[in-house]
Amino acid sequence: MSKISPDAPALPVASSRRWWTLVIVALAQLMVVLDSTVVNIALPSAQVDLGFSNGDRQWVITAYSLAFGSLLLLGGRLSDLIGRKRTFIIGLIGFAAASALGGAADSFGMLVFARAVQGAFGALLAPTALAVLTTTFVVPKERARAFGVFGAIAGAGGAVGLLLGGYLTQDFNWRWNLYINVFIAIIAIIGASIFVTQIQRTGPRPKLDIPGTIFVSGALFGLVYGFSNAETDGWGSGLTWGMLVGAGVLFVVFVLWQRRATHPLLPLSIVLDRNRGAAYSSVLIAGAGMFGIFLFVTYFLQVSLGYSPIQTGLSFLPMIGMLILAAQLSTNIFVPRFGPKIMVPFGMTLAAIGMVYLTHLTLSSTYAADVMPPLMIIGFGMGSIMPASMQTATLGVDRQFAGVASAMVNTSQQVGGSIGTALLNTLAATAATSYVAAHLPASATVAADAAVHSYAIAYWWGAGFFAFGAILSVLLFRRRGHGVSLSNPTGAAQSAHQPAGASSGPAIDAEPVPVH
Repeated sequence: MSKISPDAPALPVASSRRWWTLVIVALAQLMVVLDSTVVNIALPSAQVDLGFSNGDRQWVITAYSLAFGSLLLLGGRLSDLIGRKRTFIIGLIGFAAASALGGAADSFGMLVFARAVQGAFGALLAPTALAVLTTTFVVPKERARAFGVFGAIAGAGGAVGLLLGGYLTQDFNWRWNLYINVFIAIIAIIGASIFVTQIQRTGPRPKLDIPGTIFVSGALFGLVYGFSNAETDGWGSGLTWGMLVGAGVLFVVFVLWQRRATHPLLPLSIVLDRNRGAAYSSVLIAGAGMFGIFLFVTYFLQVSLGYSPIQTGLSFLPMIGMLILAAQLSTNIFVPRFGPKIMVPFGMTLAAIGMVYLTHLTLSSTYAADVMPPLMIIGFGMGSIMPASMQTATLGVDRQFAGVASAMVNTSQQVGGSIGTALLNTLAATAATSYVAAHLPASATVAADAAVHSYAIAYWWGAGFFAFGAILSVLLFRRRGHGVSLSNPTGAAQSAHQPAGASSGPAIDAEPVPVH
C-alpha cells in the first residue's frame, strides 16, 4: 500500500462543513475575477473626479495586471508553505484593505498604488482559493460538483463585473466599485475562520525557491507589461519587444533552474504531464478569446447601439445563465462520461461558432435576434471548457504542490487575457484605420461603420483562437483510461522528469491511506 512521506502535510478529514467552504471560496473567486472588469466601467467617472489624462488611464488597469500576473506563482507556493487557511485569510484582508484605499483615493497616484496592492494580494488569494477547493473535495463526484460551481464563477465573473460596475457607477459613484470588495471580503473572512479546515503539517517545512521566484516573477512581469505596452504603444515599440524578449530569456533560465533546484517553485512534472499541460493551454486560449467577447461586445453595445452601463451588464445575463447551466451539466454528467478530451474541444468549437456569429453584427442589429443568440452559444461553450480544464489542471498533483499547481491555472488565464487584449485591440485598431482610409472622405457614419468593422475583425480572430484551442485540446488530452483521468484520479505514474521530492505527498484526489 502507498506510503505518505513524513514531509507531506496531513490529509484533511472529510467534513460536513466542506460545502460552506465552497461558498466562501466561491465568494473570494468572484471578488478577484469581477474586479478585472468592474473597475473598467468606473474609469471614466474616476478620471473626471481625479483629473488624470487619457494616457494615464491605462495604469489603473495595468498596475493591477502587472502585480497580479507576476506574483501568482509566488502566491500559490506561499499557500503551500505557510498554510492555506492562513494564506487565504491574509489574502482576503489585504485585498479588502487595498480596495478601501482605492475607494478613498484622492489622487491618481494613490489609486494606482492601491490597484497594485490589490493585484499583489489577489495573486495570493486566487491560487489559494483554488488550492483550498482542491484539497477539501477529495471524493471525485463531489469534486466535480464543486469545480462546476468554481468554473462557472471563473467564466462568468467578468460579465458579473460589467453588470455590477454599471449599477454601482450609475446609481452610486465609481468609488463603490472598490468599496464593494470590503463587504464581500468581510463575509468571506468570517466564513473562512469558521469553515475552512486548517491542515496540520507533519515534518519539516519546505524552503521557498528564492532564485526561481525571482526568475519567474520577472518573466511574468515582462510578459504582461510587454503585451500591455503593445496595446498602447503598438508592436513597433522597442519597449514592447524588449520586455517580451527579456521575459522569454527569464522563462528559459527559470526552467533550467527548476531542473536542478532542491526545492523547486514549480516542479516541471506538474506542467509536463500531458493532461495538465493540455488543461493549462486550454485555460490560456479561452482567456485570450474571452476578451473578444467582453471587450468588443461591450464597445458595440455602448458606443454603437447607445446602451447604458446597466443595460450592457444586463445584456450578458443570458450568457451567464448558459455558462452556469453548461458548467453543471458538464461536471456532473458529460465530463465523467466523456472526459476532457471530448468536452474541452466541444466547448472550444461552440465558442468559435458563437464568435463567427458575432461577426455579422451591424449598426441595425437588434439584441434579441443578433446579439443574444451568439452570447448564449459562447456561454455554453465556456461552461464546457472551464470546469473540465480547471479540474484536470489540478488532478493528480501531490498535495504539497496544490497551491502552485492552482496558481498555474490563474497564471494561464491572466497571460491569456493579456495576450488577447493586446492582439485583438491592435488588430481592431488597424482594421478601423484601414476602413476609414478606404472610405474617404471621413464622416461620422464612416467612423461608426469602421468601429463595427473593427469589432468583426476581432471576433474573427477570437474565433481563430478557439478553433486552434479545439485542435490543440484534441491532440493533447489523453483518451479516457490513459494516465490521470477524472474517473481515475490516482492512476497516473510519476513523470520521468519529476524532481526529487515532488512525489512526497499523496495525490490530491487519492483516498486517504494509512501511514506505515
